[in-house]
Amino acid sequence: MRTREQRASEKRARVIGRRWRHNPLCRRTDVVEAWTALVVSVVLWAGAPLAGLAAGWWAYDGARSTAAEQRAERHRVLAVIVGGSHASAPTGEGDRRPVKRVSVRWTEPGERARTAETRVPAGAGVGDPTYIWLDRHDRIVPAPTSGTVVWQHALAVGACAAGVAAAGVLALHALIRRVAARRRLAEWEREWARTGPEWARDRT
Repeated sequence: MRTREQRASEKRARVIGRRWRHNPLCRRTDVVEAWTALVVSVVLWAGAPLAGLAAGWWAYDGARSTAAEQRAERHRVLAVIVGGSHASAPTGEGDRRPVKRVSVRWTEPGERARTAETRVPAGAGVGDPTYIWLDRHDRIVPAPTSGTVVWQHALAVGACAAGVAAAGVLALHALIRRVAARRRLAEWEREWARTGPEWARDRT
Protein backbone atom coordinates (compact mmCIF):
# COMPACT_ATOMS: atom_id res chain seq x y z
CA MET A 1 0.00 0.00 0.00
CA ARG A 2 1.37 3.39 -0.98
CA THR A 3 2.18 5.89 1.72
CA ARG A 4 0.98 9.46 1.84
CA GLU A 5 4.44 10.72 0.83
CA GLN A 6 4.49 8.46 -2.23
CA ARG A 7 1.06 9.64 -3.35
CA ALA A 8 2.09 13.28 -2.87
CA SER A 9 5.28 12.70 -4.89
CA GLU A 10 3.33 11.08 -7.73
CA LYS A 11 0.85 13.96 -7.71
CA ARG A 12 3.65 16.53 -7.97
CA ALA A 13 5.18 14.58 -10.86
CA ARG A 14 1.84 14.54 -12.71
CA VAL A 15 1.40 18.28 -12.15
CA ILE A 16 4.89 19.03 -13.47
CA GLY A 17 4.28 16.78 -16.46
CA ARG A 18 1.03 18.54 -17.29
CA ARG A 19 2.73 21.91 -17.00
CA TRP A 20 5.33 20.85 -19.55
CA ARG A 21 2.94 19.08 -21.91
CA HIS A 22 -0.45 20.77 -21.74
CA ASN A 23 0.05 24.25 -20.35
CA PRO A 24 -1.33 26.60 -23.04
CA LEU A 25 1.00 29.36 -21.85
CA CYS A 26 4.05 27.12 -22.23
CA ARG A 27 5.59 27.84 -25.62
CA ARG A 28 8.06 25.77 -27.55
CA THR A 29 10.84 28.16 -26.59
CA ASP A 30 9.99 27.60 -22.90
CA VAL A 31 10.32 23.85 -23.36
CA VAL A 32 13.64 24.27 -25.20
CA GLU A 33 14.97 26.48 -22.43
CA ALA A 34 13.87 24.03 -19.74
CA TRP A 35 15.50 21.06 -21.43
CA THR A 36 18.60 23.12 -22.19
CA ALA A 37 18.93 24.07 -18.52
CA LEU A 38 18.66 20.39 -17.57
CA VAL A 39 21.30 19.36 -20.09
CA VAL A 40 23.61 22.19 -19.02
CA SER A 41 23.32 21.11 -15.38
CA VAL A 42 24.21 17.53 -16.25
CA VAL A 43 27.16 18.58 -18.41
CA LEU A 44 28.52 20.99 -15.81
CA TRP A 45 28.34 18.45 -13.00
CA ALA A 46 29.47 15.42 -15.00
CA GLY A 47 30.76 16.36 -18.45
CA ALA A 48 33.21 19.09 -17.46
CA PRO A 49 34.93 16.99 -14.74
CA LEU A 50 35.15 14.04 -17.14
CA ALA A 51 36.68 16.28 -19.81
CA GLY A 52 39.21 17.57 -17.29
CA LEU A 53 39.99 14.04 -16.15
CA ALA A 54 40.49 12.82 -19.72
CA ALA A 55 42.69 15.78 -20.65
CA GLY A 56 44.70 15.46 -17.44
CA TRP A 57 45.26 11.76 -18.00
CA TRP A 58 46.33 12.40 -21.60
CA ALA A 59 48.76 15.12 -20.44
CA TYR A 60 50.11 12.87 -17.68
CA ASP A 61 50.69 10.00 -20.07
CA GLY A 62 52.50 12.26 -22.55
CA ALA A 63 54.63 13.96 -19.89
CA ARG A 64 55.52 10.62 -18.31
CA SER A 65 56.62 9.25 -21.69
CA THR A 66 58.74 12.35 -22.29
CA ALA A 67 60.34 12.02 -18.86
CA ALA A 68 61.13 8.35 -19.53
CA GLU A 69 62.78 9.27 -22.84
CA GLN A 70 64.83 11.94 -21.11
CA ARG A 71 65.99 9.51 -18.45
CA ALA A 72 66.99 7.02 -21.15
CA GLU A 73 68.97 9.62 -23.13
CA ARG A 74 70.66 11.41 -20.23
CA HIS A 75 73.02 10.29 -17.51
CA ARG A 76 74.19 11.96 -14.32
CA VAL A 77 77.84 12.76 -13.59
CA LEU A 78 79.53 14.14 -10.48
CA ALA A 79 81.39 17.41 -11.18
CA VAL A 80 83.27 20.03 -9.16
CA ILE A 81 82.64 23.78 -9.27
CA VAL A 82 85.83 25.53 -10.41
CA GLY A 83 84.64 29.16 -10.53
CA GLY A 84 83.11 31.79 -12.76
CA SER A 85 79.82 32.21 -10.89
CA HIS A 86 77.27 34.91 -11.68
CA ALA A 87 73.51 35.32 -11.21
CA SER A 88 71.17 33.41 -13.49
CA ALA A 89 67.45 32.85 -13.98
CA PRO A 90 65.69 29.67 -12.82
CA THR A 91 65.88 26.67 -15.14
CA GLY A 92 62.17 26.69 -16.02
CA GLU A 93 61.89 22.94 -15.32
CA GLY A 94 59.53 23.42 -12.40
CA ASP A 95 62.32 24.56 -10.03
CA ARG A 96 62.06 28.19 -8.90
CA ARG A 97 64.94 28.17 -6.42
CA PRO A 98 67.65 30.87 -6.84
CA VAL A 99 70.43 29.59 -9.09
CA LYS A 100 73.63 30.88 -10.67
CA ARG A 101 75.86 29.89 -13.56
CA VAL A 102 79.27 28.47 -12.74
CA SER A 103 82.10 26.63 -14.44
CA VAL A 104 82.29 22.95 -13.52
CA ARG A 105 84.82 20.25 -14.29
CA TRP A 106 84.21 16.52 -14.52
CA THR A 107 85.97 13.43 -15.72
CA GLU A 108 84.27 10.32 -17.03
CA PRO A 109 86.00 6.91 -16.98
CA GLY A 110 88.52 6.61 -19.81
CA GLU A 111 88.21 10.26 -20.87
CA ARG A 112 90.07 13.49 -20.17
CA ALA A 113 88.75 16.16 -17.85
CA ARG A 114 86.22 18.54 -19.34
CA THR A 115 84.99 21.98 -18.28
CA ALA A 116 81.71 23.73 -19.08
CA GLU A 117 79.16 26.10 -17.59
CA THR A 118 75.94 25.07 -15.90
CA ARG A 119 73.42 26.23 -13.32
CA VAL A 120 73.75 25.30 -9.67
CA PRO A 121 71.97 26.42 -6.47
CA ALA A 122 72.92 29.95 -5.44
CA GLY A 123 74.53 28.76 -2.22
CA ALA A 124 77.12 26.53 -3.93
CA GLY A 125 80.72 27.76 -4.09
CA VAL A 126 84.03 26.95 -5.69
CA GLY A 127 85.24 23.47 -4.77
CA ASP A 128 81.77 22.13 -3.97
CA PRO A 129 80.66 18.97 -5.74
CA THR A 130 77.51 19.04 -7.85
CA TYR A 131 75.74 16.66 -10.16
CA ILE A 132 75.26 17.49 -13.82
CA TRP A 133 73.29 15.73 -16.54
CA LEU A 134 74.80 14.90 -19.94
CA ASP A 135 73.08 13.79 -23.13
CA ARG A 136 74.38 11.13 -25.53
CA HIS A 137 76.70 13.76 -27.06
CA ASP A 138 78.16 14.64 -23.66
CA ARG A 139 76.52 18.06 -23.62
CA ILE A 140 75.21 19.48 -20.35
CA VAL A 141 71.42 19.40 -20.34
CA PRO A 142 68.72 19.97 -17.71
CA ALA A 143 67.77 17.11 -15.41
CA PRO A 144 64.95 14.85 -16.62
CA THR A 145 61.46 15.99 -15.73
CA SER A 146 60.60 14.86 -12.22
CA GLY A 147 57.47 13.02 -11.20
CA THR A 148 56.26 16.08 -9.30
CA VAL A 149 56.50 18.24 -12.42
CA VAL A 150 54.65 15.56 -14.42
CA TRP A 151 51.77 15.59 -11.95
CA GLN A 152 51.70 19.39 -11.82
CA HIS A 153 51.50 19.50 -15.61
CA ALA A 154 48.69 16.94 -15.69
CA LEU A 155 46.68 18.75 -13.01
CA ALA A 156 47.10 22.10 -14.76
CA VAL A 157 45.98 20.70 -18.12
CA GLY A 158 43.04 18.91 -16.52
CA ALA A 159 41.89 22.02 -14.66
CA CYS A 160 42.17 24.15 -17.79
CA ALA A 161 40.25 21.59 -19.86
CA ALA A 162 37.46 21.40 -17.28
CA GLY A 163 37.28 25.20 -17.12
CA VAL A 164 37.19 25.55 -20.91
CA ALA A 165 34.48 22.89 -21.19
CA ALA A 166 32.37 24.59 -18.51
CA ALA A 167 32.85 28.01 -20.12
CA GLY A 168 31.88 26.64 -23.52
CA VAL A 169 28.73 25.04 -22.16
CA LEU A 170 27.71 28.21 -20.34
CA ALA A 171 28.37 30.31 -23.44
CA LEU A 172 26.25 27.96 -25.55
CA HIS A 173 23.49 28.07 -22.95
CA ALA A 174 23.54 31.87 -22.96
CA LEU A 175 23.33 31.87 -26.76
CA ILE A 176 20.35 29.49 -26.73
CA ARG A 177 18.57 31.60 -24.13
CA ARG A 178 19.15 34.73 -26.19
CA VAL A 179 17.79 33.12 -29.33
CA ALA A 180 14.81 31.74 -27.40
CA ALA A 181 14.09 35.17 -25.90
CA ARG A 182 14.12 36.78 -29.35
CA ARG A 183 11.77 34.15 -30.74
CA ARG A 184 9.46 34.56 -27.74
CA LEU A 185 9.30 38.32 -28.26
CA ALA A 186 8.61 37.82 -31.95
CA GLU A 187 5.77 35.41 -31.11
CA TRP A 188 4.30 37.88 -28.63
CA GLU A 189 4.41 40.65 -31.23
CA ARG A 190 2.68 38.49 -33.84
CA GLU A 191 -0.01 37.42 -31.40
CA TRP A 192 -0.54 40.97 -30.21
CA ALA A 193 -0.81 42.18 -33.79
CA ARG A 194 -3.56 39.60 -34.30
CA THR A 195 -5.46 39.95 -31.00
CA GLY A 196 -4.72 43.57 -30.11
CA PRO A 197 -7.23 45.15 -32.51
CA GLU A 198 -9.95 42.71 -31.41
CA TRP A 199 -9.29 43.43 -27.75
CA ALA A 200 -9.42 47.19 -28.37
CA ARG A 201 -12.67 46.84 -30.40
CA ASP A 202 -14.29 44.82 -27.60
CA ARG A 203 -13.44 47.51 -25.06
CA THR A 204 -14.99 50.22 -27.20
